[in-house]
Amino acid sequence: MLLRAPRRKLAAPPLPALAWRTVGPIAGVVVVALLALSPWYGYHRDELYFRLLGQSPAWGYFDQPPLTPLLARLSTGLFGDTIIGLRVLPALCAGALVLLGAAITRELGGRAGAQTLAAAGLGTGMFPLIAGHTLLTQSADFVFWTACVLFALRALLRGDGRWWVAAGAVAGAATFNKHLIVLLITGLATGLLITAGLAVKGPRVVFADRWFWSGVALAALIASPNLVYQATNGWPQLTMAAALSEPMNRIMFVPMLVSLLSMGAFAIAVAGWLWLRRRPQTRALAIATLVTILLGFVSGGRADYVAGSLIFAYAAGCVPVAAWAAGRAARRRTVWGGLLGGSLIGIAMALPLMPLPVLSGSPNEVARESVGWPRFADQVAEVYRTLPPGTVVITANYGEAGALNRFAPGVPVYSGHNELWFQGPPPQATRTVVFVGLPPERLRERFAGCSPAGVIDHGTGVANEEQGQPITVCSDPHTPWATAWPDFRHVD
Repeated sequence: MLLRAPRRKLAAPPLPALAWRTVGPIAGVVVVALLALSPWYGYHRDELYFRLLGQSPAWGYFDQPPLTPLLARLSTGLFGDTIIGLRVLPALCAGALVLLGAAITRELGGRAGAQTLAAAGLGTGMFPLIAGHTLLTQSADFVFWTACVLFALRALLRGDGRWWVAAGAVAGAATFNKHLIVLLITGLATGLLITAGLAVKGPRVVFADRWFWSGVALAALIASPNLVYQATNGWPQLTMAAALSEPMNRIMFVPMLVSLLSMGAFAIAVAGWLWLRRRPQTRALAIATLVTILLGFVSGGRADYVAGSLIFAYAAGCVPVAAWAAGRAARRRTVWGGLLGGSLIGIAMALPLMPLPVLSGSPNEVARESVGWPRFADQVAEVYRTLPPGTVVITANYGEAGALNRFAPGVPVYSGHNELWFQGPPPQATRTVVFVGLPPERLRERFAGCSPAGVIDHGTGVANEEQGQPITVCSDPHTPWATAWPDFRHVD
């Protein structure tokens, strides 16, 4: 028997007007501020890696889908191969996130005050600003995740199954950026199944709607190239997931979840989740939010992997919180003071505002790993130029390889880290190698001679991953590169 769509849409009250007068300027200020600050500090190691991968477009890479490296190539092609050009798209993603968050609040009945609260919290949240300042996989992931939730919300509240097709299209496209959208899909499916079992009418109707299954099919169709890539390359995503799952992630999961936006925003998100759970029309999404966060914790991933669920809960929470504060000046001051007061700390840590001498103590790893790269490349290139023709450089990680590609493009560089391992080994005739960041004692076992050539000192005073790393020159390998290269591979 063929499934049929419901003949009537669910009755829904008219939506409030979108508060463009406040939401639009907030989004605009966020984009302009991020672009103005984009040159400060420097490239992050991931940006240098994405820029490097983008020079060789592919359907997928060992450690990630193809979209973010493609965005890096698109950005540098359109806006110039500069740090500002690379960061135009993440800044626009941050502005889009502000608009999407306000749209979710509006969809839930939030008026201008609630929408403004949502936009302000997202526009000043710590991790949205980090992902808006720096091209990370999360930069686009926040937009995909939030748009998918918005469309699912519209399908449930409006009773218009065509929004499931839009949600499916976004979910399928999101797999080209990160596979974490699978957590949201799993959570949403769980929420719909549980609420359907509880005889909540809306979710039960969903499973009889051909538009819902059309959305599922569309998501699978769009995502299929990713599935083909994984299947034909030995499911590298499973290897990467195991490498990224660390006990420390579980220890830091809750503190990081609380600080992703701000302390005040987290309190509003909790209120939002409770409010969603109490309403039959949104209970499935409340369950989905909880399930995705629990999946993130159990899998050993970082809290920012499921930040999209927190963003949704926060946008929802702005509705009851704004209603609670309406007409009471003291309550409004409490809400706005609690939100923006907590955001000040996040803004100071997220954006390149700290003096370099104090940056070593910042919990923002993205900022610490964004300084010193030009000097790093100069040091390595100086050593390379003193050696005979045919010399190559092998780095310990992809950030180092990306920095040399950006700031010393004449230096041939290889690395055994993640996807870059597949771009090796060096030519078989290579007899001399400059190693950066690899333990000298390990190298002496493989070469006839190794000698120290200095240590990295990028001169910033920031204690990051590169500072103090050894530079070692080795010559005359004992074994052919094709045989030795597998031992240089590492995944993290």
